[in-house]
Amino acid sequence: MRKWISFPKQSGVSSKQAHADFPEQAVYEREAGRSGFFGPATHFHHRHAPTGWSEWEGDLRPRCFDFNKLTHPQTISPWRAPNLLHNAHCKFRIWHCQEKMEFLVRNADGDELLFVHEGRGELYCDYGHITLEKGDYFSIPRSTTWRLEPIEPMQLVMIEATNGSYQLPEKGLVGNHAIFDPACLDVPEIDAAFQAQYSEESWKVEVKRHGQVSVITYPYNPLDAVGWHGDLAPVRINWRDIRPLMSHRYHLPPSAHTTFVAERFVVCTFVPRPIESDPGALKVPFYHNNDDYDEVLFYHEGDFFSRDNIDRGMVTFHPAGFTHGPHPKAFKAGMEYKKKFTDEIAVMLDTRDALEMGEICASVENKDYVYSWQEQKD
Repeated sequence: MRKWISFPKQSGVSSKQAHADFPEQAVYEREAGRSGFFGPATHFHHRHAPTGWSEWEGDLRPRCFDFNKLTHPQTISPWRAPNLLHNAHCKFRIWHCQEKMEFLVRNADGDELLFVHEGRGELYCDYGHITLEKGDYFSIPRSTTWRLEPIEPMQLVMIEATNGSYQLPEKGLVGNHAIFDPACLDVPEIDAAFQAQYSEESWKVEVKRHGQVSVITYPYNPLDAVGWHGDLAPVRINWRDIRPLMSHRYHLPPSAHTTFVAERFVVCTFVPRPIESDPGALKVPFYHNNDDYDEVLFYHEGDFFSRDNIDRGMVTFHPAGFTHGPHPKAFKAGMEYKKKFTDEIAVMLDTRDALEMGEICASVENKDYVYSWQEQKD
């Protein structure tokens, strides 16, 4: 058994409540915490913004990638989409699917989570048929056989739980029906569209295991189930089904927006919500050292209120080991309470283990992003 060393203390001038009622002489708060936002934490009050560095040397730095600029190989197999960010427990890819898949795929390495950034399509799998729309998450259990037929060209974020599985977060005091009701989860159905694709013709299945692809050929379409029962199945939920936790007096940490949990990482969803209205409450994300997690944000839609010059389809990557937080303009606007409502939709990946960048990332990185926290002189 072990226990965090815990002895709450106070030194100098500080607020009593985190993220609220800052002392006049130090409006910049920085949180240093452990275990994401669940462990012990200390809140510092600074005279200067904790992100006010003037120079940066070395590979550890905040990064921004414009994955809209990637050149995409002419393939309709998700297993040929390159790893963009990855570690032993997680693979982050972006897959462009524009043509009907005339074969099936199966991931034997772990559960797959799809997020539809663009387009819509029909997905067929062992469990039946489902239509995927823009903004959908679709969680696929390990070793499920599936294929996709785009109705419109599709761009999908794929997050693999390597050698792991996706589950829902514990919702604690707010109860099981908060954030989204489990009744919002849809599953594929053995419907007429699924039955219409039964076939006695030859089909191939691309199976990925240990990152390598094997091909199994069947003399028929193996998606031939006539029914199923049980409590293991792919599930779909759209970001529009998510009703975020809110507090008008306290800025909630990103962990309050957790959508899926895996063994060594979480996936969170930021959706539109009212901005805190209490005069003393912080109204933008707080400066923080999340020293146990690497943080990745995929920007799907809207106006990303804590960032400057970020467009849809971009990704920011903040490795553990330094303070990060809102850009200067966003922090100033928050202090002045200029916006009353956020209209951003973003997918966040927080990994307990350090992420590595795929080789292709260097070609679309904004190398000046590390200096984007510098105050702009008028």
